[in-house]
Amino acid sequence: MADTDVGNVNAKEKRSPKRLILLIGAVAVVAVAVFLNTQNSSIFDCNCRKAEKQKYIGMVEDCCCDYETVNKLNTEVLHPLLQDLVKTPFYRYFKVKLWCDCPFWPDDGMCRLRDCSVCECPESEFPEPFKKALSKDNPVCQEGKPQGAVDRTVDTRAFTGWTVTDNPWTSDDETDNGEMTYVNLLLNPERYTGYIGPSARRIWDAIYSENCPKYASEQSCQEEKILYKLVSGLHSSITVHIASDYLLDEAKNLWGQNLTLLYDRVLRYPDRVRNLYFTFLFVLRAVTKAENYLVEAEYETGKDNIIEDLKTKSLMKQLVSDPKTRAACPLPFDEAKLWKGQRGPELKQQIQKQFRNISAIMDCVGCEKCRLWGKLQILGLGTALKILFTVNGEENLRHNLELQRNEVIALMNLLNRLSESVRFVHEMSPVAERIAEDGKTKPNHNRT
Repeated sequence: MADTDVGNVNAKEKRSPKRLILLIGAVAVVAVAVFLNTQNSSIFDCNCRKAEKQKYIGMVEDCCCDYETVNKLNTEVLHPLLQDLVKTPFYRYFKVKLWCDCPFWPDDGMCRLRDCSVCECPESEFPEPFKKALSKDNPVCQEGKPQGAVDRTVDTRAFTGWTVTDNPWTSDDETDNGEMTYVNLLLNPERYTGYIGPSARRIWDAIYSENCPKYASEQSCQEEKILYKLVSGLHSSITVHIASDYLLDEAKNLWGQNLTLLYDRVLRYPDRVRNLYFTFLFVLRAVTKAENYLVEAEYETGKDNIIEDLKTKSLMKQLVSDPKTRAACPLPFDEAKLWKGQRGPELKQQIQKQFRNISAIMDCVGCEKCRLWGKLQILGLGTALKILFTVNGEENLRHNLELQRNEVIALMNLLNRLSESVRFVHEMSPVAERIAEDGKTKPNHNRT
């Protein structure tokens, strides 16, 4: 009996390692299965969250770059460079004709807020090279806030070496005359002004219905669609800036983000977001195509700003020659596909005329600050059109392209505005959509 027990014990001891191995193996199999199931679940959930966050995927329509690449390039490269560039002395001043008669109807538009106005700054605020006798007109700045102040004067020596020619795509006479004034863009940010109602709606109605209607696919050619998409993308960008810097409480002068407005006017309509990205890439293509011209241009603004002017030239070179942009999105938009066939020249003249009319409509904007940014961005878009479509071929562009200082300032400030809008939409869309889902807001097709 004892021997038997001892034998059984010895047998058990001999078999226990095998059982232990089998037990460990079983536990390992279960653990791996649970791990894989958890991993698959988490990957699936992650992909769902990623897809939800990145609502727009794939190639940007009619462009040669995808949404993910655009957002990455804009966040890491373009937006930081543009933010620095537009703060330099060369790019912060814009020459504009603010006081114009509307050529289409009596100008009866009124702003609800004094933030609509553009006014002069005290002469003491600006460097000596930029000073000369101020205009006799000296309107009171809105509520004394610095963002309403403007420098309307710049030393003529600051911008030498640039041509003085009109842009065939815009209606403004850009030659120097007594009606032109200089505006400090940093002190006049594009944001909510209270310019609402019939007057504002009439501006956009005239732009869309008379000059770039939304053609049905079977009724329009590629060129006509592109004009609509450019204007729609610009409209989206303007709305984004209003929503990102909105007067939340007029009594307390409290400014902040209006994400409900962002959703109602832009995010709810996928075509408006797509057109924003399209317009951004279109303007980016114009800037990169004019690389040689922009790198070789002179950016002097006076002997007191030598370091700043060198910085401007360096930033421009970095922007148009960035290796990341070249590698990831070498051709943001392919303009060579347009104006083909027998109707090509006729279509170009027709669309050029339509865009000139849009440019002229800017004189009918009843809000002075809105008129300022409308004129600047339409000139910037007209400059992009001029670069891409007025001169054919890269080699011809290098020898025949002529830009005036104001066109370059408008072009780069427009690209910065679009860059800011793309970044804001990319970052704030999930939050805005959650707010809209909680509030269950109804569609609002009015874009003004």
